[in-house]
Amino acid sequence: MFLKQLAGLLKPSSLASFIEPFKTAPPTTWWNNAAAFANLRFNSSTAIASLSDKSTIDSVNKQLKTGSEGRLFAVVQLCGKQFKITTGDIIVVEGYWPPENGDRLRLDKILLAGGKDFSLIGRPLLAPGLVDVQATIIEKTLSHTRTHFRKKRRKQYIRINFYRTQQTMIRINSIDVTRQLNEASGSEVNEDRFF
Repeated sequence: MFLKQLAGLLKPSSLASFIEPFKTAPPTTWWNNAAAFANLRFNSSTAIASLSDKSTIDSVNKQLKTGSEGRLFAVVQLCGKQFKITTGDIIVVEGYWPPENGDRLRLDKILLAGGKDFSLIGRPLLAPGLVDVQATIIEKTLSHTRTHFRKKRRKQYIRINFYRTQQTMIRINSIDVTRQLNEASGSEVNEDRFF
C-alpha cells in the first residue's frame, strides 16, 4: 500500500528501478537478503516528479492577472536570518547595518512567496525578478539594556557587564509578483545555485 501511494509521486523510470529488487526477492527475504539490495541506488532528486502541471500554473497566472491572489507573503533572508513578512509588517534586524533612516530597499533574497491559494518555493531562492519586495528603514536605535553576568564559585570572581546592541527597524512597503510564471526573465540565471 505504501508503494502504491509513493508511486504517484515518483517518475515511472525511477519507480521501476526502485521496485525491481522487491519483485525478485520474496517478502520474507527482504531483510535477510542484503545482496539483492546492495547495488540499489535511489536518487531522491531525480525521483520526485514535477508537481506543477499546466493547469496549476494557468490558475496561478489567472489569479495574478485578476488580482485575486489575496494578501501576499514572503520569506526573505536578511542579514543571515529569515523573516516571514507581509505588507505593512515591521521587522527588527539586530547588529550593525549600514543603511540610514529613510532609505528605501529592495529585498532580493526571497526564499518563498505565496498568496491565498498558492506558494512559490525557491530552490534555494526564487528566480531574480519574479517577486519584488520593497522596504523602508524607519528607525536605527539601540536595544534594551542586557546583562552579562559571570561568576566562578569559591574564587571570589564576579563580573557584571551591561550592553546594548544596534537595531534597525524596517517597514515592508509592498510585495508584488512582477511577472507571470514560466515566463522567461530578462537574464538567464542557473536555478541550481547556492549561496
